[in-house]
Amino acid sequence: MAEPLWTAEEIVRATGGVGVGNGFAATGVSIDTRSIEPGDLFVALAGVRDGHEFVAQAMASGAAGALVTRDVGAPGVVVGDALTALEQLGQAARERAPQARRGAITGSVGKTSVTQAVMAGLSLAGRAHSSVKSYNNHIGVPLTLARMPRDTERAVFEIGMNHADEIRPLARMVRPHAAVITTVGPVHTENFPDGEAGVARAKAEVFAGLEPGGIAVLNADNRWFDFLQAEARTAGAIVRTFGTGEGCDARLLDFQAASGAATLKAQVDGRALDFPILQTGQHWGLNSMAVLLMLQALDVDLSHSLAALGAFEPLAGRGAEKTVRIAGGAFTLIDESYNANPISMGSAIATLGARKAGGRRIVALTDMLELGDEAARFHAALAEPLDAAAIDLVFCAGPLMKSLWDALPPTRRGGYAETAAELAPQVARAAEPGDVVMVKGSNGSKAGAVATALAQLDSVGGESGR
Repeated sequence: MAEPLWTAEEIVRATGGVGVGNGFAATGVSIDTRSIEPGDLFVALAGVRDGHEFVAQAMASGAAGALVTRDVGAPGVVVGDALTALEQLGQAARERAPQARRGAITGSVGKTSVTQAVMAGLSLAGRAHSSVKSYNNHIGVPLTLARMPRDTERAVFEIGMNHADEIRPLARMVRPHAAVITTVGPVHTENFPDGEAGVARAKAEVFAGLEPGGIAVLNADNRWFDFLQAEARTAGAIVRTFGTGEGCDARLLDFQAASGAATLKAQVDGRALDFPILQTGQHWGLNSMAVLLMLQALDVDLSHSLAALGAFEPLAGRGAEKTVRIAGGAFTLIDESYNANPISMGSAIATLGARKAGGRRIVALTDMLELGDEAARFHAALAEPLDAAAIDLVFCAGPLMKSLWDALPPTRRGGYAETAAELAPQVARAAEPGDVVMVKGSNGSKAGAVATALAQLDSVGGESGR
């Protein structure tokens, strides 16, 4: 029988809590009864609703015990504050696995994809652990730590933020041996009076948690590189760089995409590499360089790193492709609906422009959020990359995208609607066999509704674009 993740006694020691009911052993940790697994420890967090209301449901679903702030008649551990106790469990999990090499990933774009690609490499190299989905905030990071098995050899954690002073405590919780900042750009700028400069400072907070002699992996092509490098070195980090210029430790030389895949040419520490990946987005050129350096920093062989990159498929809403069959043929749907900001929007548009298509290149765009006073300007400015990429038709949804709509020439206008739900039928009517249709926007502006509607057009079940 596998060793339990946590026993009631271990939870008591880690949190200073008091055990109630029968002793128990948990094989996992959960904060959500909708996804609880038999044997989980259920943590009753205070949120929109009090987690204690769901303890009985968690136990009925097979939970082994509960972490609570009051005795609710179930086996558990009573603590003063459930979130603080979860953080303490995370710290205890880190301390009881001193052999584990830990990595942290942050940045304005690409965090989740890079985290999961790194995890793919870690998994080939041994017992590995990582964040699931985008568990990167004040709850997701300690939860991921608390779930880390005691025999873990390598682990990677995604760390995100919306405001200043969010990353620092999370980085100190993880204590990474290596950290990457994928890039810095105008994301969440509405929360920073000085815009991107504030975002750069916030991302640099990750260095505060680095273990002594830790490695900072930085994007040398980013305009904030000099600042981030100085911050990393002040924190005592060893700096490793990726980019397209001479002198980068991992240098991207060429990126050629075709038919749902791409071939990269690169140099890593002067060694020439030529390898395929199952991605078409141009941003995956630099993403791949970051992944290679992070895996190297976490003691993964290059052979495992390249194998992981070569098999890693696009995540849902982050470039996944689908062939959608319609009357007379099929069109290709590129689902980039998970999120959007000026950086990722520009990259996605350029990638689509470079793609060979039998028909037209069409984009359906919804609002980019959290851009503050400059939101209208950022949206209108997308007209330039759309023109450079020779996109045939542009569909826009949302009050912010109206600025782009107004900036488009009439020949490029496909349709406009106030909401994504209202836009979806317009795009569906326009799509023709041979077209490539990309959907992109922020989660909050419901770009996913457009992608879902288009995918459902498939008249015979469809097939993956792979």
